[in-house]
Amino acid sequence: MASVPHYFLLVLVLLDSHAAQPSCLPGCACSEESFGRTLKCISISLGEIPRNLPEEFKQVRIENSPVFELPLGFFINMSTLEYLWLNFSNVTVIHLGALEHLSELKELRLEGNKLRSVPWTAFRATPLLRVLDLKHNRIDALPELALQFLVNLTYLDLSSNRLTVVSSNVFLNWPAYQKHRQSGREAEILSSMVLALHDNPWLCDCRLRGLVQFIKSISLPVILVNPYLMCRGPLFKAGKLFHETELSVCTKPQISTPSANVSVQVGQNVTLRCLAQASPSPTVSWTYPLSTWREFDVLTSFTAEDATLSELVIPAAHLVDRGNYTCLASNSLGMSTVVISLRVQPAQALLAPHALFSPSESSAYVDLRVVKQTVHGILLEWFAAADTPEKWFTLYIASDEALRKEVVHVGPGINTYTVDDLLPGTKYEVCLSLGGQPPRQGRCVVFVTGRDDGGLEGRERLLHTSVVLCAALLAVAVGAYAWAAQGPCRCRGWGRRWCLHRRRAPRGPLAVPEHRDDSSRDHTAVGEAGLGPGGDKREGDEQRPREGDDHGGGLVWTASP
Repeated sequence: MASVPHYFLLVLVLLDSHAAQPSCLPGCACSEESFGRTLKCISISLGEIPRNLPEEFKQVRIENSPVFELPLGFFINMSTLEYLWLNFSNVTVIHLGALEHLSELKELRLEGNKLRSVPWTAFRATPLLRVLDLKHNRIDALPELALQFLVNLTYLDLSSNRLTVVSSNVFLNWPAYQKHRQSGREAEILSSMVLALHDNPWLCDCRLRGLVQFIKSISLPVILVNPYLMCRGPLFKAGKLFHETELSVCTKPQISTPSANVSVQVGQNVTLRCLAQASPSPTVSWTYPLSTWREFDVLTSFTAEDATLSELVIPAAHLVDRGNYTCLASNSLGMSTVVISLRVQPAQALLAPHALFSPSESSAYVDLRVVKQTVHGILLEWFAAADTPEKWFTLYIASDEALRKEVVHVGPGINTYTVDDLLPGTKYEVCLSLGGQPPRQGRCVVFVTGRDDGGLEGRERLLHTSVVLCAALLAVAVGAYAWAAQGPCRCRGWGRRWCLHRRRAPRGPLAVPEHRDDSSRDHTAVGEAGLGPGGDKREGDEQRPREGDDHGGGLVWTASP
């Protein structure tokens, strides 16, 4: 009998231990590992990291399960968590306080996510972190003090990101690296430092000079996962390994031009040039008074590794193109400019006697644009200039469909003009000419106003009504003809067609214009029994051919008063 209470006691202990066992998240797997309890959520739809996870977990692995972000306060009950893996989970944002309460965290893996930046100061809350895996993300920059709070970090993977330029101070300020340098060469190497930087689009110019020298000088205990780092740009360095590259010191741009004064005649093509030398390669741009109205092509080429040639091409120079042109080169260290003076001289050739345009008209410059267009209006903007005593211009607005012509007199310079009350869906032409001369080709713009949907619907309804009304009138006419064809008419010959003595012609409206019926041109009216010309006029015959009119055999009908 004593064994029975012991049996029940054993059952109660087992039930109590089963009840104390923490439950696992639906769709996830929980297991006991040598370092503690593990939660694994692989390829499930979470949407976010589950809140208030139990404290007993030492490792959390959420992979291929979209969580999108690491928000604030999600690990508030997990102060003993040591391993956090969030690989391939579409993590885009890490909030500044996301790692709070993870003071025991030793390993953080965020491979294959969409991180563009990392809040490096957030690692102040994880002083024991040893492994940081950030490969296959979109990180494109590293601040110089990025690793200052990772005092125990010995493994950093930044491969397959979008890093182009990184300062060597990032790794010179690495606490683990500084400890090694301070301990001296004779100190025992307790642990190695693993660094992965390969498969990034490195831009090997002077800004990467310090990192290239650092990579070349790396020795134990620093280990590169892949020591063959390759340049992606610029053009002169693309495809070269870091160990094969020699980079110069960064310099401020120095700019020059082969000719600071250029003279051309009207209509000639001209090219302005400037040469900029700098490292890194500078950005070259041009400024001139009419840059918003006169846009010219700019050709850029590299004559050497640190030399950039810029050419501004001006086709068919005009008098308005004269002035100062500034070439500006800039890089991260500064900027430099050079000014080129362009003189445009009028053409000396005289116009032929049969020339279509006068010298004053040919010297005028007009640039006409449509700025804004609506259903019933348009906003015009233009720049006009003339090197003649006649300084006023004429703006013509015309449309064949609208039978509208509007003339406006304006002065030179930049002007705007609004035209209202235009017909929708109509083609218009606007021209600008010097003085009162007719518009010349190339100084006009053609536009079509927008369609008015409301008016279109009204016209469609009117057209539909007209079609129905015409169909109804046609049916009445056909019925009347059928009734007339069946009526008793005993007329003989051609007079039988009209039966003028049987039926009274319908009275037409007053003041109806005369209408010539050409359908009877080849049929001469033949009277019988007093029905022709000169025959007896019967009472009620109100319609008759006019005597003395020669219409080629046709008949003209008029309405009686």
